[in-house]
Amino acid sequence: MEPKQLFVWINRLKWPLVVIGAIVLLGLLGYLTILFGGRFVVDEEDLVLPAATIVETTDGSEIGKIYDEYRLPVLIEEVPEHVENAFLAIEDHRFYDHAGVDFKSVSRAVFRDIATMEKAEGGSTITQQLAKNLFLHNEKTWMRKTKEVMAAIYLERNFSKKKILEYYLNEIYFAHGVYGVGAAAEFYFSKSVDELSITEGALLAALSKAPNTYSPLIDPDKAKDRRDLVLQQMSQFNMLETEEMLQLQGKTLGVDQKNEEEVPWFDSYVDLAIKEAEEKYQLSLAELKRGGYRIVVNVDETAQQIAYEKFQEAENFPESLPGAQGAFVLMDHKTGEIAAAIGGRDFQAGDLNRLLLPKQPGSTIKPIAVYGPAMMLDKYQPYSLLVDKKQSYGDYTATNYDDSYQGEVSMYEAIMRSKNAPAVWLLDEIGISYSKRYLKKMGIDLSDQGLAIALGGLEEGISPLKLGEAYSSFANQGKMATGYTIDRIHDRSDAVAYQAEPENIEVFSAQTAWNMVRMLERAVAGGTAAPGEYAGALAGKTGSTQHPFAEGQVKDAWFAGFTPQYATVLWMGYDQVDEEHYLTKGSESPTILAKAILADWSKEQDLGNEFEQPKHVKDVEKPIELPVISDLKAEFNLGGFSLIRGKLSWTASPDDRVVYQIYRVSGGQDQKIGEVKGKGQYQIKRASLFRDTTYYVVPYNPLTNRKGNASNHAKLSLDF
Repeated sequence: MEPKQLFVWINRLKWPLVVIGAIVLLGLLGYLTILFGGRFVVDEEDLVLPAATIVETTDGSEIGKIYDEYRLPVLIEEVPEHVENAFLAIEDHRFYDHAGVDFKSVSRAVFRDIATMEKAEGGSTITQQLAKNLFLHNEKTWMRKTKEVMAAIYLERNFSKKKILEYYLNEIYFAHGVYGVGAAAEFYFSKSVDELSITEGALLAALSKAPNTYSPLIDPDKAKDRRDLVLQQMSQFNMLETEEMLQLQGKTLGVDQKNEEEVPWFDSYVDLAIKEAEEKYQLSLAELKRGGYRIVVNVDETAQQIAYEKFQEAENFPESLPGAQGAFVLMDHKTGEIAAAIGGRDFQAGDLNRLLLPKQPGSTIKPIAVYGPAMMLDKYQPYSLLVDKKQSYGDYTATNYDDSYQGEVSMYEAIMRSKNAPAVWLLDEIGISYSKRYLKKMGIDLSDQGLAIALGGLEEGISPLKLGEAYSSFANQGKMATGYTIDRIHDRSDAVAYQAEPENIEVFSAQTAWNMVRMLERAVAGGTAAPGEYAGALAGKTGSTQHPFAEGQVKDAWFAGFTPQYATVLWMGYDQVDEEHYLTKGSESPTILAKAILADWSKEQDLGNEFEQPKHVKDVEKPIELPVISDLKAEFNLGGFSLIRGKLSWTASPDDRVVYQIYRVSGGQDQKIGEVKGKGQYQIKRASLFRDTTYYVVPYNPLTNRKGNASNHAKLSLDF
């Protein structure tokens, strides 16, 4: 061919060649984009599927779930082959043969679209469905299908087929808020996925296309038809024999849902655990809702239910108007494990948890802010005498609730009778800053500076949980336990991610703690904490606060105490403070209710009948109550070396520790002539028959060095 002709042909072919080259280049670029562009579509963070966090007891009983999507992820190894086959048969039987996109299925789908003259979904592999659901979030743009293919290819290049199938089975929605085969197996059949039968697996596979349409709880007939179709597909692809298929199609759906009992009594406890997880382990609520943790908690199911049910009984709450609230905590005072926690009478998830809400503690603060710290000084012990007078300290005046005063009173009696004046006087003696140092050891950091601290008149108050922790120090030889609900937390692989470490803080000496045990035990036996019935060993203190707007009424009422194993606090009051909302009774109400809870629980668990005295501490004697003597008699007796004796007799106290001091009235000046201990008689060795002599007896308390009231006078004389 001549050069001129060649040039003409080249000119003629130039543009077609350019076009063809451009097409080839664009095709190559498109191919490379589809092949490698998936990395820009796939966000591997989305492969970490949200999973429910389960809250359970130490014996494995489930008490709560925390989630946005209820999903219990399973490993592909846990899924039986027949369950896997059911999903493959109905959704993608060539799953193990294609590379993410099944071009045969796509071709069939295109042909179907053309034949029906409408866009019909179809042709998507399991990998494509996974890609669409995880990364495209129902995107409807014209590029969606391309992105889906890109993402599917990326998944196939970077993950094994088994892993992709595992992601898919855990991602699927199964209606009724249930995601993944693990949760679906539990929801529909009350079993784990590895226990699913062929028909059960087929029913779950039937739901994958349109869960709300084929749910057996919505339309059982449609569900069965779809399940039978899955079984037919399994037979068609040689996953089932025809005879077995027909037999299985003849079975009912076999749905077996657990009748999940409403257990509202755990709501408060679970809420407390959620807050603890955030504060102590930095696990936010959002993380718990997606993280798939297993939180093992220390709750005692029986105690928790008993407390909740008692809180539902309106007669236990002395309310002016409906709506009085309460909080209750029960914790092991050695370990800090919280056995029961009630944050409100009708508590629901997200409500205000009153266990954590500071309230005015009233007289329950006296042992931890005044008497405990005072006994850490050598100067003060249970029978030390305190000033019991109405007196002012600057602008602040301390008064007893009954406005009666004894002048002096032992610490023991001041605690037992919950006297205010001695507590304020003692706080003034030991110093506010000294008291606050002990409170700070117990995690109670007050900004208050006044003597009102002694009576619980605080700016912010103390939460019931914090008060329970403080009281644990008395029952635990001076060491305060930090309360906690969570024993341990497992991550989604079931490894222990967090483990509780019980913490004890030394606050008081063992002797001071034991002194307080004995005094608070007496307060329950015969003091302000006596109301109510409980047969076991119990020590405790009551408290109440005056209502600021309703004169003579109560705003907060408390009982704080402990058994040989558990510290417990119960608070009552209203959330709103106004003149119409007040308690019509004081601390006797929470005391009665706390004892009722303990009494019912003690039927199921031994709570102890006595406190065990530590070997290295001295016991505290019970108080001595001095008798009033009004029957003193004097008479002569004959006998002995002096021949004539006088005899004084009176009715003695049953307490043989009482000392009786004998006085003779002589010349206007009384003279002590002797004493006896524990007896109701005294011998006068030298008595005159010819002179009348008058005597009287004064009871004396050797524990407090206090005298009682003098007896009647008795005259020793001869009457003819």
